[in-house]
Amino acid sequence: MNLLLDEVARATLRLAEAGVASPRTDAEELAAFVHGVRRGELHTVADSDFDARYWECVARRAAREPLQHITGRAYFRYLELEVGPGVFVPRPETEMMVSWAIDVLRAMDVADPLVADLGTGSGAIAISIAQEVPRSRVHAVELDETALSWARRNIARSGLAERITAHHADMRTCLPEYNGRVDLVVTNPPYVPLDGADDIPPEVRDYDPAPALWAGADGLDMIRQLEAVGRRLLRPGGFIAIEHGDGQGIDIPPLFPESLGWRDVRNCKDLAHRDRFVVARRAVD
Repeated sequence: MNLLLDEVARATLRLAEAGVASPRTDAEELAAFVHGVRRGELHTVADSDFDARYWECVARRAAREPLQHITGRAYFRYLELEVGPGVFVPRPETEMMVSWAIDVLRAMDVADPLVADLGTGSGAIAISIAQEVPRSRVHAVELDETALSWARRNIARSGLAERITAHHADMRTCLPEYNGRVDLVVTNPPYVPLDGADDIPPEVRDYDPAPALWAGADGLDMIRQLEAVGRRLLRPGGFIAIEHGDGQGIDIPPLFPESLGWRDVRNCKDLAHRDRFVVARRAVD
């Protein structure tokens, strides 16, 4: 038997007992991180090379510190991002919204589509769009200075800094110079109700920055304001995509009424086939 694989099996049990949602995956990710190999290469680590620091990392994860804070990296679509304290850790659920956004941009009859990523956090959405829509120009907006520093670091590492501009600004008042010119607004805003702390995992509640989570009694305070932001920024025929939480899919489409110039408002599903983001289009006439 391989010592490291034995230790991973033990760590899996410990993480499962601690309530970690994906104990086997996290145990393997930590082992790969500590030993400098890929998850599929754990069996190649010799017994003599086992690093006892692995159990320090397992203990931190069992205490519900996010895996991404321990390893310093998060994966999103085709990206490996640097993350840590002070920045929202990107989630796989958001990848579906980004996939939708990329498809919409590719289908546009626009040579150099203009995109606003509001509340960019780590920069995951902005960088993914710039990478996968080669002629796009993306403006990544973030109010929190710590989060913005992570975004700027990831943008610089991406090699796409010429097409991504990071802005230290409030998403509600940002980019006035682009009013009526933006082709796509995309955002993963705060949407957790103030009384929803018991419904979210400790990794989120205790480590993700509070401004990225809480949004009033029903979790819709920021999304209500984003309607006006989208109406201000988008050109006629432009699109907006807004991520939201479980159970909010019914409440958000009415916030984008035809009377205010919105068309084609609908909910879209995430990887678990749950309503996860709302999209809408600005009327052309």
